[in-house]
Amino acid sequence: MSYGILLLRVFMGGAFFGHGTQKLFGWFGGYGPQGTGQFFASRGFRAGVLMAVMAGLAEAGGGTLLALGLLTPFAAALIALVMINAIVSVSFKPGFMLGSELELMYLVTAISLAAIGPGRFSIDRAIGWDDDLSGLWCGVGALAAACVVSLLTLTLGRTRPPVQEGATA
Repeated sequence: MSYGILLLRVFMGGAFFGHGTQKLFGWFGGYGPQGTGQFFASRGFRAGVLMAVMAGLAEAGGGTLLALGLLTPFAAALIALVMINAIVSVSFKPGFMLGSELELMYLVTAISLAAIGPGRFSIDRAIGWDDDLSGLWCGVGALAAACVVSLLTLTLGRTRPPVQEGATA
């Protein structure tokens, strides 16, 4: 089981590190803060560049922490926060399998890792935090924190609903 958790943590953490650095630095074919900020602005966010940087920091930071197995519930909450915002502001369509299932899978995986814990091969385990930073309530706490911050981001951080594709002015 420890090897499976390690594989999942490192792969998912690495993927989110990559997505974050696309937003922050334009690495891996990303658009950097300016280009990503324009996309965020098109989705109704007040400060598109600031939101792009914040999303990039959450993804890169959360991904790094997750891969290392350090502060695992916090890392999971950062990833869950970005996924909730992505689902609500970009990919949500009524019904499963119509556009947001990948983001939902990332969200569920992050929260599951918060509940399961980082496993034997982690910094949390090496410093003796793994028992304190895992379990049902860590998963619930990570999800609750992500939901609260997402609610604030999606309400106070937006000026208008996103422009619907195919809509006329």
